[in-house]
Amino acid sequence: MSQPELVEHLFRHEYGKLVALLVRRIGVQNIDAIEDAVQWAMAQALEYWVREETPDNPAGWLYQVAYRHLLSEFRQSKRHNTLLAEQTEIPDNQAVESPEIPLSGELSDSLLRMLFVACSEAIPVESQLVFTLKSLCGFNIREIALRLFISEANAYKRFNRARQYLKKQSIELDNLTDADRQSRLPSIHRVLYLVFTEGYLSSHADIAIRRDLCEEAIRLGLLLVESRIGDVAESHALMALMYFHLARINTRQDDCGTLLLLEEQDRSKWNNQQVAVGLAFLLQSTKSETISRYHVEAGIAADHCLAKSFEQTPWGEIISAYELLEQIEPSPLHLLNRAIATAEWKGPAAGLAILQSTDMPVWLDRSYHWYAVLADLYFRCGKNRLGLKFAKQAIESAPTKSIRQLLGKRLLDK
Repeated sequence: MSQPELVEHLFRHEYGKLVALLVRRIGVQNIDAIEDAVQWAMAQALEYWVREETPDNPAGWLYQVAYRHLLSEFRQSKRHNTLLAEQTEIPDNQAVESPEIPLSGELSDSLLRMLFVACSEAIPVESQLVFTLKSLCGFNIREIALRLFISEANAYKRFNRARQYLKKQSIELDNLTDADRQSRLPSIHRVLYLVFTEGYLSSHADIAIRRDLCEEAIRLGLLLVESRIGDVAESHALMALMYFHLARINTRQDDCGTLLLLEEQDRSKWNNQQVAVGLAFLLQSTKSETISRYHVEAGIAADHCLAKSFEQTPWGEIISAYELLEQIEPSPLHLLNRAIATAEWKGPAAGLAILQSTDMPVWLDRSYHWYAVLADLYFRCGKNRLGLKFAKQAIESAPTKSIRQLLGKRLLDK
């Protein structure tokens, strides 16, 4: 891995942890300065690691550089005296020059704590998501807008709303009550779900699959289920869902990096150990009467993982699951998936009938999903003119080269 690639990897993988740890030690009201310092440290890494050998502990190096930069900035702005008075861990100037390198576990733990802070009920849910995805997960605004089906301007507005609220707070990450944490669990689940989803099918221009994001979501999820507050049915169901998908991730691209459809994947290479972990989490999630979207989606993923072949997939059960999912959390994306499953079980005309009876939501107009499913079903029904029309719309609205290639192979190479 080249130095620039390593820096980008660390930005994606360590950025949020560094921000969270510095917030824990310096205060959430300084979030702007903290983010600037971490970005400055990344820029320094890009400059110095090209000329010198990469440090043995890159994340620790970044932390030290960001921390020193922060204190220098505070000193210059005449705020450092107040800051130093509040930080009992910095007894003298020598400690300032050589900040202690945090352990990796402390980084991850601080990130999970910061997620709870950012998911305050005082911040609209939409703004919580944008802030956590950008400031704690290293996503850029374009990626967030694509993933949440909103415009970039709207994403910026939501981000700033959350940031301005947090800057006015003097919240300590360790002082949230159990009631605070419990009420914020649904937002934590959704953030982890979106981080994993972005890794599984990335909106990054050059990377189709970002396994590091998937693994980071799972790592945080494990911290969550091991905690007293996070050990709930929804957390276990979410872990099951992520493990089922992770089990198939190595078969989702061919040797050239081209994305493969489910029916094209080599099932003999699916990771049976990870499937077993997913099944254990799914079983644990059923020890409560709660049924969440994560339970249903994990059940669908389990059906795919346990089917011996694509043809032996229990499509009837999957259709019923999507119908239940539409009741629990209505979304046109669930309807799209039900139409696909119906087409596999009862034929493309039956799947197409579901979509023809539904108007496309306005927010899906910027997405390729709707057009791609319509194109596929029209082609399979022999209505090639309409199929070609929607295929072109799907390819034109696809966010990345990898997805455009997949759509071209699926819809046009027939």
